[in-house]
Amino acid sequence: MPRPLKLTLFLLVFGFLFYITHFHYELRPSDIRDIVLSFGFWGPLFFIFLYAIGPVAFLPTSVLSLGAGLAFGVWPGVLYIIIGATAAATTGYVMGRFFGRSVINVDRYPWSEKLFTQMERRGFLYVFVLRLIPLVSFDLLSYAGGISRVRFRAFVPATVLGMIPGTFAYSFLGASLASGSVTTIFIAALVFVGLIVVTYIFREPVKKWLGLN
Repeated sequence: MPRPLKLTLFLLVFGFLFYITHFHYELRPSDIRDIVLSFGFWGPLFFIFLYAIGPVAFLPTSVLSLGAGLAFGVWPGVLYIIIGATAAATTGYVMGRFFGRSVINVDRYPWSEKLFTQMERRGFLYVFVLRLIPLVSFDLLSYAGGISRVRFRAFVPATVLGMIPGTFAYSFLGASLASGSVTTIFIAALVFVGLIVVTYIFREPVKKWLGLN
């Protein structure tokens, strides 16, 4: 397929999905729960599909993850989030590999070249650490993985392992809100805030260690 045609098709699909998610619907976690549960038995598959198109439609991963906690509970909510987020990461990775920098403007970030260089050398480590301590947005890291041509067999396990703590925190928080138990909500909020605090504490040391200052 000629490159101009690929670019045109991508922009058309992107425009349609962006319009639907940002102008036709204003999605909240409760909306995700209601939409997913309305599909009954197929709800988990539809949720994974929503997550997978996130990098194209710019669906907020936090809203999707909280929605999964509301809909499915901690378990199997964690499982569905991990599968969906891995699918979303793969979508972003393929977009980065397929379109490169022609569509995704990552050069506006001053640290982008350093990130690409380091990811080419130590792909698994960089993806794992940056999923664990999200100095770079979820989708941007996926794009960068594809652009820098991190090996796919390293990209996927690094993504899955790095997402586990954050996935659990979001799922637990969403499930606690659905339970209505003040004690459960308080514990889940403590876990969530604790994760944010740990991320903040390690943010600068990790940036320095990864050479992204």
